[in-house]
Amino acid sequence: MPRTARDVVFVDGVRTPFGKAGPKGLYAQTRADDMVVRAIRELMRRNPSLPPERVDEVAVAATTQIGDQGLTIGRSAAVLAGLPKSVPGFAVDRMCAGAMTAVTTTGAGIAFGSYDVAIAGGVEHMGRHPMGEGVDPNPRFLADKLVDPSALVMGSTAENLHDRFPGITKERADAYAVRSQRKVAEAYAAGRIQPDLVPTAVRSAEQGWGLATEDEPPRPGTTKESLAALKTPFRVHGNVTAGNAAGLNDGATACLLAAEDVARELGLAPRMRLVDFAFAGVEPEVMGVGPVPATEKLLARNALTMDDIGLIEINEAFAVQVLAFLEHFKIADDDARVNPWGGAIALGHPLASSGVRLMNQLSRLFEERTDVRFGLTTMCVGMGMGGTVLWENANWEGAK
Repeated sequence: MPRTARDVVFVDGVRTPFGKAGPKGLYAQTRADDMVVRAIRELMRRNPSLPPERVDEVAVAATTQIGDQGLTIGRSAAVLAGLPKSVPGFAVDRMCAGAMTAVTTTGAGIAFGSYDVAIAGGVEHMGRHPMGEGVDPNPRFLADKLVDPSALVMGSTAENLHDRFPGITKERADAYAVRSQRKVAEAYAAGRIQPDLVPTAVRSAEQGWGLATEDEPPRPGTTKESLAALKTPFRVHGNVTAGNAAGLNDGATACLLAAEDVARELGLAPRMRLVDFAFAGVEPEVMGVGPVPATEKLLARNALTMDDIGLIEINEAFAVQVLAFLEHFKIADDDARVNPWGGAIALGHPLASSGVRLMNQLSRLFEERTDVRFGLTTMCVGMGMGGTVLWENANWEGAK
């Protein structure tokens, strides 16, 4: 029997505070699966009108799917979170766009009618599982010259992007990074970021048990002068530093998606509608430019231009990657539509979890900006990809 696509809505999203990876980071002694379980439990607690048995799928992303990020983490996290054993789950890997792909995959299932309600998210414990742990790249990548050797080092791909866009100087990248830090500090001061955060138990050998209630990575006192003095580890006299790039981080995210009619039935208030999504491939050695073709594909398919987009949440893996996107679409570096509350340069980028952080922030912005109809969440992806999701504000005043 032919099926009619259903409207898919983003109902709610949460995340753990993000921590710095490493032996002194917030989550040094916390398991990755426990982090995402904490997010799922909080999501269910905040939405008491949702019967747990109505969850049809749990999709959780992780880039390094071994150890406490393995064992089909979507299913294992669902069981650990106390969802009924009848609720299935699966794992996703699209590197940085893992959580984004968890959302688009389950969202497509909802639109098709296979699910009514789904939980999607991601986790990355980069302290326990460093980027690239256990990988064995096929030697043909280099032997057959399928990719440039720099494609396997994310910082080097960012330096390559500086080469491709010579107008994006280190000074311009540093200025963008300072703005990101400032915007996050201002958003924290205004209480805008805290509602998404799930207080998470942590433990350290020095201080014993504690509670993580805010992000660890932000450096609110950052200045262009302090960034100018940092080393460029990926190239002598290069442009990419620890100050104009996201750090190595730990954290988990989760969000609740539903068919719009089911959400209304269950008393769940939609924040935004999933309109469409697109992924695209680019040369792996300049993976940071990936959001450009993904966004172009998406806008063209929906007969929109960038002028129709009122808010843009773009992942700040590197400042140069964001600036290349803005330059391509002729958007000013300080355009008010772009990451109004700051981004990953300040907040952190626990790889596979970050896509839902972007969605959480966009949904909160939509609540404040009922004059805005459309928004984007977009990000570059390792090995040469980009992903973009188009959202419609469920509270857009023009629909009334």
